[in-house]
Amino acid sequence: MTKSDQTLSNKPTVNDIARVAGVSLATVDRVLNARPGVRQVTIEKVNTAIVELGYIRDTAAANLARKRIYKLIFILPDSSNEFIADLEDQIAQQSRKLFVERTRLSTVKTPPFDPQAIVTRLDALDPVDTDGVAVFGPETPAVRDAISRARTKGIAVVALVSDQPSSKRDHFIGIDNISAGRTAAQLVGRFTKKTIGKVLVITGSRLSRDHLERRIGFDQVMADSFPNLHVLPSVEGRDDPELLQTLLPEVLRTVPDICGIYSSAAGNAGLIRYLQNVDTPNDLVVVAHELTPLSRGALTDGYFDALINQDTGHLVRSAVRLMRATADNVPFDSTQERIRVDIYLNENLPPDLAT
Repeated sequence: MTKSDQTLSNKPTVNDIARVAGVSLATVDRVLNARPGVRQVTIEKVNTAIVELGYIRDTAAANLARKRIYKLIFILPDSSNEFIADLEDQIAQQSRKLFVERTRLSTVKTPPFDPQAIVTRLDALDPVDTDGVAVFGPETPAVRDAISRARTKGIAVVALVSDQPSSKRDHFIGIDNISAGRTAAQLVGRFTKKTIGKVLVITGSRLSRDHLERRIGFDQVMADSFPNLHVLPSVEGRDDPELLQTLLPEVLRTVPDICGIYSSAAGNAGLIRYLQNVDTPNDLVVVAHELTPLSRGALTDGYFDALINQDTGHLVRSAVRLMRATADNVPFDSTQERIRVDIYLNENLPPDLAT
């Protein structure tokens, strides 16, 4: 049977696919939903029949008929920083909005920068009650292998904020972190009034790919465009405000001529407290990440000169759309899921909706 054999009034069905491919309805269902346990040769037969028949799947109708509910999980660091809090708030908002669309979102927390805790969470996922998982954590071989095991179970996996390119994750949702680091270097280099000086970089963890990529991009531009500004080794704050408040005084006491600070981490509380409680040079340039109530205040009060931001609402919405699309094995619009690198100065801050 070919597509021309179908009348305009009779759309091809899964029964037609099963008949043309010579397989059972259950096998067709497994292929359509990308479930494991089907041989590659059988998958190819089913896909050939789909193309031959011109079958177009009505995913919404199919899910409604099966009374399917999407169950999606976000694995986030158990951190007090405002960026994580904003992500959690956006997940909660989307969960309420998507309830009528039969989508349930939940959040689980793991200790910051703890790969084994993420592995434990991933391995505990049951495909019976989990359609997709978004993972925000460091890239290590153990996490990579745990992601592969989750995919083998048929669970869609999205790397969130920090990529996991060596794994079998389905998608990455986040900014281009190398570009973000390059942007930060341009801001520091152009804003500073000194032609010779030192620049301090604050990172969360050297295990975090997003922080490493930002440092790579930062170093590239500083070396090429501002060679007289010497970039110091990264200070690892691990998103711990108290730790950073302990480290910064010693660093700035022992290293003279610091004219710029680039905070590539999301947690800014420790840096802001330090800047508020010490006399820093008036021409010190500080560029940080993520627009939150705390960093907004630091920008308007003059402690920060610029912020590099990624829209947390867009991050969560994109992660949900991609987990659902992967679970349903349907196309998605890649342009809709591209996260912009936003730059905020005091002069172009968006309205503060919290006030």
